[in-house]
Amino acid sequence: MGYAMAALEYLALFFVFFLGVAVALIIVLFIADRRQTGDAIRRNYPVIGRFRHIFSELGEFFRQYFFAMDREEMPFNRAQRNWVSRAVGAKSNTIAFGSTRNLNVPGTPIFMNAVFPPLDDQYASTEPLQIGPYCREPYAAPSIFNISGMSYGALSKPAVLALSRGAAKAGVWMNTGEGGMSPHHLKGGCDIVYQIGTAKFGVRDAEGNLSDDKLREVAAHPEVKMFEIKLSQGAKPGKGGILPAAKVSKEIAEIRGIPEGQPGISPNRHREVDDFGDLLDLISHIREVTGKPVGFKTCMGSAEPWIELFDLIKERGVEHAPDFITVDGGEGGTGAAPMPLMDLVGLPLREALVRMTDLRDQYDLHERIRIVASGKLINPGDVAWAICAGADFVTSARGFMFSLGCIQALKCNQNTCPTGITTHDRGLQKGLVVEEKDKRVAAYAKSIIYEVETIAHSVGVAEPRLMRRRHVRIVRDDGSSVRMNELYPSHPSSGAAA
Repeated sequence: MGYAMAALEYLALFFVFFLGVAVALIIVLFIADRRQTGDAIRRNYPVIGRFRHIFSELGEFFRQYFFAMDREEMPFNRAQRNWVSRAVGAKSNTIAFGSTRNLNVPGTPIFMNAVFPPLDDQYASTEPLQIGPYCREPYAAPSIFNISGMSYGALSKPAVLALSRGAAKAGVWMNTGEGGMSPHHLKGGCDIVYQIGTAKFGVRDAEGNLSDDKLREVAAHPEVKMFEIKLSQGAKPGKGGILPAAKVSKEIAEIRGIPEGQPGISPNRHREVDDFGDLLDLISHIREVTGKPVGFKTCMGSAEPWIELFDLIKERGVEHAPDFITVDGGEGGTGAAPMPLMDLVGLPLREALVRMTDLRDQYDLHERIRIVASGKLINPGDVAWAICAGADFVTSARGFMFSLGCIQALKCNQNTCPTGITTHDRGLQKGLVVEEKDKRVAAYAKSIIYEVETIAHSVGVAEPRLMRRRHVRIVRDDGSSVRMNELYPSHPSSGAAA
């Protein structure tokens, strides 16, 4: 009995102490809020006004998990993320009762199923497609779906390792992003596309100019299959990137060829490329030095300026053409970019892709220049649409981030990614177990390819690259749909002809 009374007395004292501390804290916060001048709400409503900021921060969390419908979220909704989640876990991606997708939204693609589709023994897998016929080492790219550019530095070490190993398991290529090639890219043994950004990270000399010796050194790796010159990207067209000084460790500095502890700054364009003639010269130079296919990545603002490029290719000869063109949509994402550029600059992929493929085909370059589509294509329907539009390959960055376990926390630019994908905090990186995530990466890629092949069979062709614009309808503003080849007629000599 005595022990019980003593315990109650201690609990009572603790409660009084706790209550006193709470009252003292409220008084301190009240005085601080009244005296500060930066926040009108806190000044007029001391202490209580602080909850506005807390609830605003938590609102993003509650909308994602409780209030938003499956198809409402941006930039990717729950239905899209759930498809990836089921695919990477080798779970069934069948659904019951009915689709939750609103098919009356303008721009929605509807694939036209064939009356008599191919039988089970008439299906075919997608065959490798050659890129770079005029190179010393052309690349027979095995997969229609591949990993888009994400730099080491923006991504963590375990994320790059898992992607590399998963890409090798699935037989897809991995783009390095503009941050250069790390040992972690090579460790998995996958095919690699080396991206050359405006700062020439990894292939630059001390003054930041392109180094032929560094190019040869990179090209000597048998894993490196192609080089991609990055002109611009959809998330921030017309603006270069900055890797904060805090992220430029000794390892990253050595990989990129920049001083340790100083920010890695990319100019908004290649200084030596002032026009399309300079661009073709640069492509030819890199191709000659490395012996491997060379193309470029761009976000289109308009189709008209690109006519000059194709006129110049016709004038110089097809051997001077880029081996591939990666078309990025203005809706593309990145770790950090100004909101006006992210929201308002650059053509969306659904318009840019058809314009670039039409230009290529009008100049009879369908077999010479391969088109790679990039920009928010993470589900089978997105990939199938891009191939119908004329793309030869599709790449995705955020789809593969979801396969690693990304929860769309939107913390990529804060070094606090809770899943360890875009952070250099070793404590957070522990959550990303490479030996498990590489399997998920491979499963995601294989699931996409399998289901795109399923769509192709449904519309009546043996494999995806036989799909054409006539196989898909696009919903219009009034809710009716029209064949894509009527909206965007293909050039009759192209492989994508209607």
